[in-house]
Formats: sequence, C-alpha cells, structure tokens
Amino acid sequence: MAGHKIPHFQNDAGHSAIEIGVKEFMCVGANPPFDHPHEYLDMGADSEKVCPYCSTLYRYNPSLGEAETVPDGCTLRVRAA
Repeated sequence: MAGHKIPHFQNDAGHSAIEIGVKEFMCVGANPPFDHPHEYLDMGADSEKVCPYCSTLYRYNPSLGEAETVPDGCTLRVRAA
C-alpha cells in the first residue's frame, strides 16, 4: 500500500459523515486489521458518496487538501513495517 496515489480514508471513530478534498478515493472502513475491502469510490459530478461496505457518507469540500479531512484523523496512515 505504500506510495499509493489515490487517497485512502478510514472511519475508526464511526463518524456519520466525513468531509474530504478529493472526489476519487478509497474507503477502507476502519484501520487494519478491522478494515473492509478497500473500495474505490468516485463522486463524479456529485458532491457526496456513501461507501457500500461501511455506509460512511463522504462529502467533497474543495477547501480541503488531498489528505485533509473534517473531522481530523480520517486519512489512512500507513505504518512502517
């Protein structure tokens, strides 16, 4: 997973919605080992998308950077082996 170009987001805290700064991304559910299959999601012309595995609602916020989320801490951090 190291060096992935598509941002990966997780929802360990169980937020009902997460704002992100991209429209193409991967949802992993919770952090490993409690993750679900990494689901590629594309909002297209819409500004919201629901993950079909964990039901997290993602909202596009153009003021956020690629790895920023509201609330903070929902970007998947890859741990060094």
